[in-house]
Amino acid sequence: MAQKLKKKTGGVAGIWLDDHDCVVAARKVREAGFKNFDAITPFPVHGMEEAIGIKRSFIPYVTFVMGIVGLASGVALQQWTSATDWPINVGGKPFMSGPAFVPIMFELTILFAALSSVAALFAICKLPKHDPPVIDPALTSHKFAIFISENDSGYNAERCEQLLKSLGAVETKRLSHY
Repeated sequence: MAQKLKKKTGGVAGIWLDDHDCVVAARKVREAGFKNFDAITPFPVHGMEEAIGIKRSFIPYVTFVMGIVGLASGVALQQWTSATDWPINVGGKPFMSGPAFVPIMFELTILFAALSSVAALFAICKLPKHDPPVIDPALTSHKFAIFISENDSGYNAERCEQLLKSLGAVETKRLSHY
């Protein structure tokens, strides 16, 4: 089965040395009408999500629902094995013994919630990414960037470079694919 490869797009990246300046610049880029841009930071930066306009993730809802599914699976598994398929009276306990079921119910709740959270994160982020582009190697240690994609409705490379420089970018780079 052949997969359709997603076309990589280009754009303009502005690089900052201070995280606060990058947050302010991200807010102004959004106010300038750009919607298809991203911030690249070496660590989580407080206020960046609001500055870019990222909405709250749906991953907590996936985690909750799959935790409930794990809990129900634990109850169903133990009910089937202990009371229906192979009922053995051990020590006078009832076949459906709630306290005895708690560890398995807890473990399956955590297992389903954790694995589904990781799977949802991978799906949202489209991971794994093979051969991702490198804008600047220092973005993993001490620099910050804002990348405006050429897919944005108001994209003009010269205009984007001028905007990023006017917002304090120490360097701008044009990328042919990202």
